[in-house]
This record gives sequence, structure tokens and C-alpha cells, in this order.
Amino acid sequence: MTSFDTSPSLSVWRALLALAVVFVMLATTGWTALRHQRSDTPLQRSLSAWDRGRIDGHRLPDPDSAPGRLAAFFATLTDGQRAHLARRYPLAVGNMNGAPVELRYRANRIALDQARTTELARMRDSRLSPTGQHEAGRRMHRFESLMDADRHILAFDPDGSGRVAEVFGDLDRAERVSVVVPGVDTDLLTFQRTQRRYTAPVGMAKSLYVAERAASAATRTAVIAWADYTAPGGLGMESATAMRAEDGAIRLNALVRALPGKAPVSLFCHSYGSVVCGVAAHSLPARVSDIAVAGSPGMRVTNAAQLRTSARVWAMRDADDWIQDVPYMEFGGFGHGADPMSAAFGARLLSARGAQGHAGYFEPGTGSLANFAEIGVGAYRSVDCADDRGTCRAGLSATSTAGRA
Repeated sequence: MTSFDTSPSLSVWRALLALAVVFVMLATTGWTALRHQRSDTPLQRSLSAWDRGRIDGHRLPDPDSAPGRLAAFFATLTDGQRAHLARRYPLAVGNMNGAPVELRYRANRIALDQARTTELARMRDSRLSPTGQHEAGRRMHRFESLMDADRHILAFDPDGSGRVAEVFGDLDRAERVSVVVPGVDTDLLTFQRTQRRYTAPVGMAKSLYVAERAASAATRTAVIAWADYTAPGGLGMESATAMRAEDGAIRLNALVRALPGKAPVSLFCHSYGSVVCGVAAHSLPARVSDIAVAGSPGMRVTNAAQLRTSARVWAMRDADDWIQDVPYMEFGGFGHGADPMSAAFGARLLSARGAQGHAGYFEPGTGSLANFAEIGVGAYRSVDCADDRGTCRAGLSATSTAGRA
């Protein structure tokens, strides 16, 4: 299940909101323990090894340094030295904002192979239950598929339910970059699907990339399927608060600031992913030209102006999307604020023709996907508005690059 795929019991949501006064106390005590991150994960071990590492007798830079500083460091190295670092510290390099994109792809392929070997051993470990062995097998096959030669993995962390990001197109040469930000129940195993493929991040991003190429073959585009944050699991307490979104917003901001070049970036945020984008909005760099949300439960603000972003803010929702029945409010940390589709919110409202429910916005042939593609290539005068008057196009040129919604 990805991004609120399945209709929940709305009474559960309403009960959570009604009990917010009680639970807000928990949010400041026991619930904060969920923020604790273990220090012995594979990624942390790789980063610790990097911290102790040297090259030509010199210490390696702090992996948390600004992307520009890290990019400058890698630029001083020979191809052989860069390859050596990728082999020795694959998870560190593969997730390092500022490392060359192609080097991150190479490092993550090495890290995926190591993770695949680990899961292969777990499949045969008699100490695990049959269920545990089966889960290891699923993870092993997922890692194996991500290692295919034609895949470009920009980020990878095997810990827990896992995190991953994949690029479609040439990120280094792109004139426009799109980032797909998915919602709940997104992890390594749900990153792509065979059935209902366009409800998963890989299917969403592939579909958008193809649609952008069709919308403007002359525009060099790249699309990132970004599942590099720990999304809420299911429709419980986590999905009713911004806890996961706050961490996701930090990671999303770091991704955008580390992207190569100066191409405009458009964010396409589905369901709980729109909460992530809403929390991130004020800190995102100016190169983020558009934030488009679909099936949004709210963006943690009362109106678009409160996002404090120079990006255009777009919103769409299918008439059959059950998310519209979730209470649009925020109280005691529960709920996600105003409805982005309301007139008072102030977003540019797009048609979602053909989307069919909450999970259908990236289906090929839909008006929702066509609108996303036009935004992705900067063809703003071609988008189809939710009304017949073209209100969402007001004040926009075909290739506008700035302006608040």
C-alpha cells in the first residue's frame, strides 16, 4: 500500500483528532522516543569508517559538509581515487550529497550487492522463522532488481524498512528536474510493484518521465522517484501527525540543495508526501519552481502564503478521492491543516480528469498526469485547470520560472 492507497475507516481518523488533547501529552513524552535513530546501522557504520579514513595521508572531509564543499573535494581526486572511495565506503558515498551523481550510482550498486549477500545468508539461516526467511527472500530479490545495469540508484539505505531514490533520465544534463514525493507505506519493498504499478514511486516516476518526454521532446528532463525518507506505516498515529514529515522535509531539502546544475526543480507530492512538501517548503532553495500536490490531506498551513515559498503551488484532487472526507484541520499536532483545494487556500487548482480515486494520479492517459508533465517541462500555459475559466493559469507565461501561487 502506497500513499493512502486504500480507503480507511474515516471514523478512526475522526477519533484520533477528537482525542488530540489527550495524545498531545504523549507526543511530548513517550512518542518522542520514535525519533531516536540507532547508531549501529550499516549506513552509520560506513559513515564512521569514512570519518576515520584517509586518502593520500589526508583526512576525508566531514560527510555532513555542505554539498558544494564535498563536490569540490571529489573534483580534486583522480578517477581511481573516487572509485576506491566508492568501493571502500559504498553506503557513505552512495548517500553523500555533493558526491558526483555517477559515483553515487556506482557506490550504491556495490552497497546493494552487499545487502543482497546479507539477505541471501538470512534466507538460509535456520534460526529465523519461515516468515523471517521469506521476508529475507523478498528483500534479496528487491536488492537484486535494483542492481540492474540500467537502473540509477541515487540513495540507498537497507536498514529497517529501508530508503531508496532512483533517477530516470540524465540528472547531470537535465534542463528540468522533477521529484516524486510519495506517502504512507513507502519503503524498499513497496518502491515498485508489478500489479498497480503506477501507485508505487517507481511507476509514478517512470510514468511522469515518459509523459514529460511526450510533452516536450526537446527539453532534457530527469525525474527522481524519491523514497528516501521513513514514511508512516499505515493510517495510524504517525500519518495523523507531522513527525515523519519533519524528518522527510530535512532530507528533501538536502536532496534538492545537492542536485547538480541549476535546472528548475518541480516537486510532485502525493498524499502524505504533500505534508512532507508543506513542511519543507519554507526552507527549499529558490530553484524549486513548483510544488504540486495530489490527494493531499493538508500541508500543515492555513493557506499557500504561509508556506513561505517563491514556488508556484498547485493542487488537484479526483472527485472520487476518499481523502476529501478526512477532516481538514489541525489541533494539538494532529491533522494537517486546511484543504489545499479550497478557494481560501490559494493554490492553483488543476484538473485531475481520469485519475479515478486516491491512487490514480500518475496513470498514463489521465489529465492529472498530463498536467504534471506540463508543469515538469515548464509549459504552464498548457495546463488544464479545475475550472473552465483557466483560473490556474492566471499571470503565467509558457516558461515562467518564478512567482508565488
